[in-house]
Amino acid sequence: MIDTIIFDAEGIVIDTETIWDKGQAIFLQRRGFVYDRERIKPLLTGRTLAEGVEVMRQAYRFDGDTEALARERADIVRELFIHETAFIEGFLPFYESVRNHYKTCVATAMDQDLLKLVDQHLNLSALFENRIYTLDKVGYRSKPNPDIFLYAAQQLGSVPEHCVVIEDAPHGIDAAKSAGMCCIAISTTYDPGKLQKADFVVNAYAEIDLAAVDQYASILMK
Repeated sequence: MIDTIIFDAEGIVIDTETIWDKGQAIFLQRRGFVYDRERIKPLLTGRTLAEGVEVMRQAYRFDGDTEALARERADIVRELFIHETAFIEGFLPFYESVRNHYKTCVATAMDQDLLKLVDQHLNLSALFENRIYTLDKVGYRSKPNPDIFLYAAQQLGSVPEHCVVIEDAPHGIDAAKSAGMCCIAISTTYDPGKLQKADFVVNAYAEIDLAAVDQYASILMK
């Protein structure tokens, strides 16, 4: 029986894709380039700001000190996070429908400084009653390592087979499955075809059927 819902943050609770895309576009526009999202975005996923600078430098052939460029990128994105952060469409109604019936939390690899900015704007800590778990709790072992999800379950007094993770990215799905948890993927960030390792793939929160998820999880436990 599912009694715990673990939410990823970016792309699941908060719409950061729009911010990151806008940030990359501004950064490249300053150098006279147009951001080719389809080509560049997959290369940036999971990379640090400095690593992302190197990816774009190789793709677009521009000069500059890597650390300085990474700071510039960070400043652009930070400003956008302060003023333009929003919840993913459908998240709040879904969360309000489950928060009194399931244990809930956020388990995320999101940069902590950016997460603090989001918290100031959207008050996530109050919404989740301070149940927001970040990689510093697990030695910065990022997804697809399952430790962040296992830690979250432990903090909530849950066991993996009673947890469902809501994710938007392949590496997050891999982490959830490695943790022994059921996983729902929402195609907010990636095409559904790239999310097929999840137990359920939906296009929006409105399509989630927790009764079906619970039934499926019960079958897996037998």
